[in-house]
Amino acid sequence: MGSAKGTFGKARKRPARRSGPKGTRRRAERAERVTKVGGDAGKRRKGGPAAAAEVTFPLRVAAIDVGSNAIRFHAAEFADPSTWTVLESERASVRLGHDVFLTGKLTRDAMDGAVAAFARFRERMNLLGIARYRAVATSAVRESSNGERFVERVRDEAGIDLEVITGTEEARLVHLAVKSRIPIAAEPWILVDLGGGSVEVSLVDVRGIIWSESHTMGSVRLLEELAGAGQEPGRFRRLLEEYVSTLRIPSAARHRAPAGFAATGGNIEALARLAGAAPGPEGVSVVGVDALAAVIGTLSRLSYRQRVDELGLREDRADVILPAAMVYERLARLAGAAEIAVPHVGVKDGVALDLVDELATRRDHADRQTSLLRDAAVDLGRRYMFDEGHASHVADLAVSLFDQLPALHDLDDDDRRTLMAAAMLHDIGAFVSYKRHHKHSLYLISQSELPGFSEREMLVMANVARYHRKGEPDSTHEAYAALDGDEQVRVRKLAAILRLADALDREHAHRVRRLRAESGDGEVSLHLEGGGDLLLERWALERKGEFFRHEFGVKLKVTSEAGEA
Repeated sequence: MGSAKGTFGKARKRPARRSGPKGTRRRAERAERVTKVGGDAGKRRKGGPAAAAEVTFPLRVAAIDVGSNAIRFHAAEFADPSTWTVLESERASVRLGHDVFLTGKLTRDAMDGAVAAFARFRERMNLLGIARYRAVATSAVRESSNGERFVERVRDEAGIDLEVITGTEEARLVHLAVKSRIPIAAEPWILVDLGGGSVEVSLVDVRGIIWSESHTMGSVRLLEELAGAGQEPGRFRRLLEEYVSTLRIPSAARHRAPAGFAATGGNIEALARLAGAAPGPEGVSVVGVDALAAVIGTLSRLSYRQRVDELGLREDRADVILPAAMVYERLARLAGAAEIAVPHVGVKDGVALDLVDELATRRDHADRQTSLLRDAAVDLGRRYMFDEGHASHVADLAVSLFDQLPALHDLDDDDRRTLMAAAMLHDIGAFVSYKRHHKHSLYLISQSELPGFSEREMLVMANVARYHRKGEPDSTHEAYAALDGDEQVRVRKLAAILRLADALDREHAHRVRRLRAESGDGEVSLHLEGGGDLLLERWALERKGEFFRHEFGVKLKVTSEAGEA
């Protein structure tokens, strides 16, 4: 899941929040964005869904997916969380990735075209009476050096908040959409989502994503990088074959044949049509891998103009479809799949489903997100051979402290998830070296991806884990200094809680089984229950509690109740 992101000092600062005070519900708020005539769309209400009125069905929502090759707008009316009717769907042919993959920047013309499309989507949402939406951007905006400026323009000129998501979050949304069409059960499936700038390869089952990795090998990127091959189709195909040969699938899928292979993206839908695979009653096409290979042969013999004129391909599809087809074929053959299921859904469908689920079943949705995050953190920790028992115990203790002391820390559910994940991963740096492992943990976490967390939020999480031991946060620390003021406050509070939780399992013996925490009159009282006399844990709290006392301005009183050792 990891991908290089440069040094901490170069981390992009996210735009200042317009909602003001601390305690804002960042991801939760996106579900309550309200579009209004007059330009105050995108303003956020403090408190998020939990503070808003319950939604009722039918419910109208919109999803916008900003890809590298096009921008897709999807408006739907949901009769219930799993039944919907498409009200309107539009594909704006704005190829943002064209220059990003060559120069690293979005051009003014591309941004102008995209902003104009967003303004049009805003008008459509107003006319359709849609009050709730989510707009996401993927690899082109994610990788551009001026992506933040583009996000600001969309907000200021079109009144729409645009969220730049990671490849892992992209894979999660696609999985949600695919599950709505394909009955994925306990046996894992390979899921491939190919866009213009990247391809997400995931191993999934009914519970969620088991493994996922994002490769910078999208159809537009391949086209731009291999443009020097000239117009001779045969030579271009040979170069493509060598290029895509580096793609890999999860090792678990190589040793055990997956139950199925599903692919999403506009290119595979066009390829299914060319292969004569019409959607079945459930809206799913099935393309044989050999039939796909035959289509590749046809495409490689035709020029761009012939693909448009003879095959009826759109002009912005005809040039990228061959690279896309070869990526799909390569991955299918690696997985040992004889056929590819094409559900005709994508990121935009997953965005709409996720948004409605969050609005309609808020607590259950949050619990599912937390469970998915914990599973992903465990998977990441296992890559670095962490002490899973200790990590899980510290995470439980940290979350328990967080839940029992809400008035003290004044943080929200998103911070709770950040704390839980940081606690699960706080020791993974020991894989590099136990000496200074807190700093190694900082690096490994900051260079990784977890579902639902942006690159910026991963840096916050990494800082929380970094300060589970040794010194306190300092402005001379590069990764900490890369955060804004609000983020630094959150890091200090969460790290102070994590440091207490880690002290309670100093010897990785899990002797503290339960704890009660109360705050008041300038004091926090901790009552520990567990095995033995807990003297070592109390001593560790005394040593490591100074950061907590200093951060929250309280005294720390510790009592214990010994059980059988």
